[in-house]
Amino acid sequence: MTMLPHQITLANDLATAGHRLTAARRRVADLIGARDGHFTAAELLADARARRLKIGRASVFRTLDLLTELNVLERVDLPTGEHAYVACRPAHHHHVICRVCGQVAEVDDAGLDDVAAEMERRTGFEIDTHRLELYGRCPACRTERAR
Repeated sequence: MTMLPHQITLANDLATAGHRLTAARRRVADLIGARDGHFTAAELLADARARRLKIGRASVFRTLDLLTELNVLERVDLPTGEHAYVACRPAHHHHVICRVCGQVAEVDDAGLDDVAAEMERRTGFEIDTHRLELYGRCPACRTERAR
């Protein structure tokens, strides 16, 4: 099997951070690398079953948690209330998510740091992080709906 660049990156990220690259973690990285857009833990488990990979539910969740801690996965909240994950770069950014097909695009800060600074000034809170997820329809889904 040929490894996609993101699969290699996930494996390297684990090793670089000093974590063992177990067979289960490598399999989870492979499953993530084969996906496009957001995915849920349940979808990864279904993929593993379909490919007859022996990965336990706990291993999937622990690996997702670990990759999220390493900032190479980000957990996103879908409009359905479901939690999903998206592979992404570690630099601070936000997501635009298609609510029809699940395509995810990363977007830069777009001035939110200034908004956070103003909220600090107004509230007295020290804001150490923020997250923005925008939902809508991607160009392909908008075109499909127009037909």
